[in-house]
Amino acid sequence: MRPAPTGVRSATRTFFFILWRDLFVTGRELGTFLAQILVEPFFILFVFGKVLGELGYTGGAFQSVLLPGVVALNAFLVGLQNTALPMIIDFSFSKEIEDRLLAPIPITLVAVEKLVFGTLRGIVASLLMIPMGFLVLDHAFWPMDRFPATLGVLLLGALAGSAVGLTIGTLAPPRHISVVFAVVLTPLMFTGCTQFPWHGLAGIRWFQVLCALNPLTYVTEGIRDLLLPPGGPRSIPLWVDLAALAASILIFGAISIKGFHRRAQD
Repeated sequence: MRPAPTGVRSATRTFFFILWRDLFVTGRELGTFLAQILVEPFFILFVFGKVLGELGYTGGAFQSVLLPGVVALNAFLVGLQNTALPMIIDFSFSKEIEDRLLAPIPITLVAVEKLVFGTLRGIVASLLMIPMGFLVLDHAFWPMDRFPATLGVLLLGALAGSAVGLTIGTLAPPRHISVVFAVVLTPLMFTGCTQFPWHGLAGIRWFQVLCALNPLTYVTEGIRDLLLPPGGPRSIPLWVDLAALAASILIFGAISIKGFHRRAQD
């Protein structure tokens, strides 16, 4: 077998060095990272799953629907935020991205590293929510024999969120980023079927169609399709979820990498 060209080996080493540097910085800021990824979803679980249950407004079946939704939400949104915000800061304020662009690595791989880093953060954030769900909720349901399959869906969900985040980070004007996040994040959170099953919206057809346009819906429904027992709420079939997530990754990945090239050249 012919050895890999020196340029390929150099680019590969540089890619993993940059990724390792980002992971190392995350380790140094572990407390801040954990606060960012755990506080909001904890209160969603506590208020919607625990408090409303104690008041009699929700039951154990709702907790089984809620936990996969919150886990999916954390994978998608943490991937999105941890890709979009660093891009905005690097390109507009700190200019740290210039050091990476000068490294012996193609510009496309610099963008891919950002996607991989955001995805890894999203995966960690989602996995931490599973034990938290068992601590907070009385009727948490998560069969561990389905864990490898759910991990695969979460991986695709975190990658889709990172692709959307890179798109926002490279296309949104820095001076308007607070408005962009307010306009984008809130609708994403509440149209991603994290607190209700998609098929349950049949009576609100326009809202059901709107939720079908959100990539987060397919992360949530994919996990529910794997986890919820027979006789539970219907979920979008897993093959549809996987196809929708793959399409989201390809579409937003292509847009974001093109936008990254444009910002890098500017």
